[in-house]
Amino acid sequence: MAHEVTGQSNGHEDRDWVDRFASELIAQADRKKPGQAITCASGLSPSGPVHLGNLREVMTPHLVADEVRRRGRECVHVLSWDDFDRFRKVPAGVDPSWNQHIGKPLSRVPAPAGSEYPNWAEHFKAPMRAALAELGVTVREVSQTSMYTSGAYREQIFAAMAHRHAIDAILDQYRTKGRTGSAPDPTVNDAEALAIQGSGASTDDDGKSTTGYFPYKPFCSRCDKDLTTVTHYDDDTTELHYVCNACSFQEAVRLDSHTNGKLVWKVDWPMRWAFEDVDFEPSGVDHSSPGSSYVVGKQIVRKVFHAEPPIGPMYAFVGISGMAKMSSSRGAVPTPSDALKVMEAPVLRWLYARRRPNQSFKVAFDGELARLYDEWDAATRRKSGQTAGSEDPSYGRALNAGGRTLTTTPHTVPFRTLASIVDVTAGDTDQVLRILRQLDPQDPVSDLADVEPRLSRASYWINTQVPLEERTQIRDEPDKDLLAQLSDSERETLTLLVDGLDSHQSLEQLTTLVYAAPKIQAGLPVDVQPTPELKAIQRKFFSLVYRLLVTRDTGPRLPTLLISIGTERAKKFLTP
Repeated sequence: MAHEVTGQSNGHEDRDWVDRFASELIAQADRKKPGQAITCASGLSPSGPVHLGNLREVMTPHLVADEVRRRGRECVHVLSWDDFDRFRKVPAGVDPSWNQHIGKPLSRVPAPAGSEYPNWAEHFKAPMRAALAELGVTVREVSQTSMYTSGAYREQIFAAMAHRHAIDAILDQYRTKGRTGSAPDPTVNDAEALAIQGSGASTDDDGKSTTGYFPYKPFCSRCDKDLTTVTHYDDDTTELHYVCNACSFQEAVRLDSHTNGKLVWKVDWPMRWAFEDVDFEPSGVDHSSPGSSYVVGKQIVRKVFHAEPPIGPMYAFVGISGMAKMSSSRGAVPTPSDALKVMEAPVLRWLYARRRPNQSFKVAFDGELARLYDEWDAATRRKSGQTAGSEDPSYGRALNAGGRTLTTTPHTVPFRTLASIVDVTAGDTDQVLRILRQLDPQDPVSDLADVEPRLSRASYWINTQVPLEERTQIRDEPDKDLLAQLSDSERETLTLLVDGLDSHQSLEQLTTLVYAAPKIQAGLPVDVQPTPELKAIQRKFFSLVYRLLVTRDTGPRLPTLLISIGTERAKKFLTP
C-alpha cells in the first residue's frame, strides 16, 4: 500500500534521500504494477512568476526519477500545468484593469502588456521551461486546459459526480473540526486544529453550496468566469444547471458533452493521480496538514477513483535571503531564471539535491552566494581526489542530469575573486584577463572562455545585486593627509608591505605578504598562529590599507585588490 515518506533518517541515509525514495518507489511499483513504467509527477500553476519555491515541486521528483532511470527502470516525469485554474489575483506591477479577468481560466486571461505570448499562462510558463532546460530537467508536459476541454477526463468527472455524497462526507470530516460550536475531536490536538483551520479545508471552494455538494464547477458561458453555483444535477441524463453569480446568466448543460468546467481542486488532484497512474508526487507543507489537499485526496482517490495514492513526501519552504516563505501573490519574487543568472546550473541543482525535502533552506542572492560557490568548489576538489573527504552523492546528482554532464566552468577561480575583479575593473575585459593571468603563475588563465560561465554570473551579480555605493572605487591620487598622520608602527608595516610587492606577484604570494607584514612588524615569526590580539592588529592594518587604496575601510580581498591595481600603482598609494 502506498504511503507517505517523511524523509527523516539518521546516519549515512541522511546523505542520500534520493536513493531511499528511489528504492521505496521501485519496491512499491514492483508490488503495484510489475514491469510497467514508474510515474513521478509535479504540478505548477502559471498564475504568476514560477518562483524558486515552486522549483522544489519539480526538482524533488526529477532527482528521484533520474535515480530510478539510472537503475535501469523506465520512469516518466509528468509536469501538469494548472492553466485551467481560475485567475485569482492581479500581481503587483500589472495594470489593475486585469481585475476584470478574475475568475477566468489562466489560459484565457490576456498576457501582461507587451508580452509575446498568447495568454497569461503561456507568458509565465515560458521562463520556467527555459530554466528547466538549462537545469537538465526533462518532463512530459500536460496542459490541464487541453485535458479538460478535450473531454479527456469525462469518465472521471462522471465518477466524481456519481460519488459526490461520499466526497462531501470525506470533506465534511474536516469542515466540522474548525467550525465554531462544534464538539472537539479528542483525537486532534491543538496544533492540528490550528492546522486544519489554516489548511483551506473550511475556506476553499470545495464544491459545497446552499444548493448541495457538486465537485464539478462550470465556467460561465457568457462571462467565462467560475463564479458559478450548480443548482441541480441529473445523474441519469448528466444534465447540470448552474447560475452565474457574476453576470446572472443561467444555463443547463450536459456533462456528456460539456467541456467548459473542471473538478474542484481537492477532487481534481486525486483524480489525476488515478488518471496518470502516479507513483510519486511531493507537495508543500501547506498540502500536508490535516484536512488539506493531500490528506483528503488519499481518501478520495481510493473511494472514488479506485486507485492508491502516490508516495507523497512533504517538502519545506524555500527562503530567499531571509524571507521565510515565497509566494507569487506578493509580486516580484526570484525565479529559477533569476537564480541561473548568478549560479551555474549544477550549483543551483545542488541546493535542492543536498537537502532532504522536509528541510528548509535559503537561496542566497547576497554575499552568502560566494560561500555557496566555495562549498561547491570544495566538493569538486573532493570528487577529483585533490582533498580527502567523504563522498557526497548530492554532488553527482547536481552535476549529472538525464545521463549527461551539465556545463561547468573549466578553470576554477573562486566566485568571490571573479566578482572582486569585475568590481575593481568595472568589467573591462582586457584588465580582467590581465589580472586572471597573474592570479596563479603555475596555472594561469589564458582565455576568458576558460572561466565561463562563472565569470558572466559574477559580472551579473556585481552589476545587479551590489549597490553602487558598495562598489569599489580606487583612488585617483594618494591620500597625502592620511599618509602624513601615520604612526611609526603603521609606517613600518606599510613599508614591509610595499617592499615585498615586487617579489610577491601571485595571489598566494600576496596573501602571505599581507598577513605577514603585521607579524614581522610586531617581532613575531611569519608562521606564528594568530592570537586574538594579533588578529585585531591585522584587521586594523587591513583597514588602513583599504582606506589608502579605495577610500573605505573594507573592500575586495586585499590580495585580489593589489593584483587588480597593479604593483606600481599600489606602491604609489601605499608608500609612506
